Amino acid sequence: MSETAPITTTGRRKTAIARIRMQPGEGKITVNGRSMEDYFPTITQQNGVLQPFHITNQSQMWDVVVRAEGGGIPGQVGAVRLGIARALIKHDPELRPSLKKEGLLTRDARMKERKKSGQPGARKRFQFSKR
Repeated sequence: MSETAPITTTGRRKTAIARIRMQPGEGKITVNGRSMEDYFPTITQQNGVLQPFHITNQSQMWDVVVRAEGGGIPGQVGAVRLGIARALIKHDPELRPSLKKEGLLTRDARMKERKKSGQPGARKRFQFSKR
């Protein structure tokens, strides 16, 4: 890949979708037009987003622009983390073993179970009355 062309990838988690645009820079991360610290306020969420960079020791090398939608904040954190990990591999395939060992390349397939008809939720039943 050329050094000037941005790397684009997608990450998903539950119903959250994150589109990642990554290019060489000084380590600025913006999510939906806001800084990462503003959009993801807790340290745990910020560390989740930065985890692929910490594992590969590339935290200050990339500027990342994220468009996240759907789901909640924890789902969006997982989607952004997957998208960043995929973008790093697109740039340098030799990073794959270290990211895979940490489980950052696996798309978490767990979704909310759908509500069934004839009952109030996915598993819950209406109260049974014998008489």
